[in-house]
Formats: sequence, C-alpha cells, structure tokens
Amino acid sequence: MINRTRRLRKTENIRRLVRENKLTTDDLIFPLFIEEGENIETEIKSMPGIKRFSLDKISTELDEVISLNIPAVLLFGIPSRKDDVGTETWNDDGIVQQAIRFIKKNYPRLYVITDVCFCEYTIHGHCGILNDNNDVDNDATLINLSKQAISHAKAGADMLAPSGMIDGSIIKMREALDNTGYYDLPIMGYSVKYSSAFYGPFRDAADSTPTFGDRKTYQMDPANRDEAMREAAFDDLEGADILMVKPALSYLDIVRDLKNNYDRPIACYNVSGEYAMIKAAGDKGWIDEEKVMMESLLSMKRAGADIIITYFAKEVAKILKRD
Repeated sequence: MINRTRRLRKTENIRRLVRENKLTTDDLIFPLFIEEGENIETEIKSMPGIKRFSLDKISTELDEVISLNIPAVLLFGIPSRKDDVGTETWNDDGIVQQAIRFIKKNYPRLYVITDVCFCEYTIHGHCGILNDNNDVDNDATLINLSKQAISHAKAGADMLAPSGMIDGSIIKMREALDNTGYYDLPIMGYSVKYSSAFYGPFRDAADSTPTFGDRKTYQMDPANRDEAMREAAFDDLEGADILMVKPALSYLDIVRDLKNNYDRPIACYNVSGEYAMIKAAGDKGWIDEEKVMMESLLSMKRAGADIIITYFAKEVAKILKRD
C-alpha cells in the first residue's frame, strides 16, 4: 500500500507545493575581501572564483551583487600595515572604513556587515593582543575590539560581526556602541566557532595564518556539542542580535540545537574549505557541482539557518534567477 506522503512526491509540481524548505537570495550574505592598495584584482588560488579587490576595482563585483539582488555583504580587510595589536583596525581611514563609506555612498541598497577581529591586522596572526606567554590576552583585546567597533560604526556599517570568540566581546561592544549613540546597530555573534581545519583557504585569502601555534584556546573543540549551547547562551545574554555557527556543513546538528533553543535569527557560515572541496571535485568531474552546491546550502536551511554566509552566493542567485 502506497502511503499518502509518497503520493505527494510523484511530480515536480506537487513536490514544489509541499516543499518544506526553500533557498532564496534573501537568505544569503556574500563575503568580500578588500585589500589596501590600487589596481588589485587577484583570484585566490584555493578558492576559485573568489578574488581580493582594491577599492578602485570593486565596482564590477558590487554591480553584479546588486544585479543578483543579494541583500548583504560581509567585509574582510587586508591592510598594508600590520603590528602587534592591530592598530589599523580602529584607524578611521583604514581599508574597511574606506570600503564602508564607498559602498554606502555608491550602493546604498546594499547592507554592509563588517568583520570585527584582528587576525588580518596583527603580525602574529592571532585574534587579539598577546601576553608575555604568547597567549591571547582576552580582557586587553576587548578594549581594542570596542575601538574597532566604534570606528566601523562611525564609517556607516549596518551590522558588526565579531569573529574572534573573545569572551565578553558582545557586551563590551554593545556598551561601547550604546555609549556613543549607536543604539540601533545590530551585532551578529560568531557564537559557536569551532577550531576547524575547514578554514585553510580563508587564511590564504585574508593573510591571517598564525605565525605560531593555533587558535584552539579561544575557538571550540569540534568534539563538543553541549559547549556550543553554553557559548551561545553567553552571546544571547550579552545582547547578540543574531547567533552564528561556523563552520556550517559539519555542524548542522549545532545549527538545529540553536534553532530549537533560542528565539533569535540563526546564521551559519559556509566556510572556505567547504567551498573549495565542492569546487575541486566539480572541476574534476567527480560530482555535479551545481547540484551538490544547492543541496549543501539547502541542508543548512533545513537544519534551521535563517541566514547563510557563503562564497557561493552569486552562483546560487544566478540559479534561482534562472529557475
């Protein structure tokens, strides 16, 4: 005997009518790498199709983002100057601050989210100030994180996204923003960020590979699930407007856990390694790249993600526009 659920799978039209989850361009955030300098348009070898741009070369990319109706971009800056503490992060004329002003002036429809961190800006590649033992000094880093947040707000950012997993970052940034009049500026917390091998290509893209050690002391152990709930609880209590899980594909159980337990929008980051694997296998002809890409992103929606940060955003938008 055929059950009623099976009858509803017989044709594509009926499948469309009863489909539980749909991927749309409204779900997508596209990361952009902005490099200080001029005449720069460099493809990242480990991330085919993704480039680093100087501001004088970014318009073609932004024109395409707008034409595809992608609602938001996430900015990562690659400065020409680095130091021990990441001073350029709160330079009001820094590369990210320039990029914010450029985009808000020329592409006012585009929602601009900024990465708030230090790894691209420090000579050691870690996400904050180091103490005498070469460990990240959490509390000292919070002071500089607040400076960076205010600088991005002054430049016109629409949302801030602190990515370093520094304890107390949400509440310190919230206090700093409120005290300077930016009450309505939302914060997307990298609430559950694992110490993952899937970040490799990003570190090529952002020149952010640590010169020694790793980030295990301030990023999560991939073996831990209950800890994710505790980390998310901290960000929720401190005032994060959106909770994020990073990476996405290997942590869909965590995405679902957050969706089930928090009355907040849930984001996930479809990271560089996930992107690179699909691109590499597609290039070899081992998989149908387009179908695997779409299935992977749909799995994130099904798990409970309201927002997907992905390097596939333009390709997905083209497919959705075509279909």
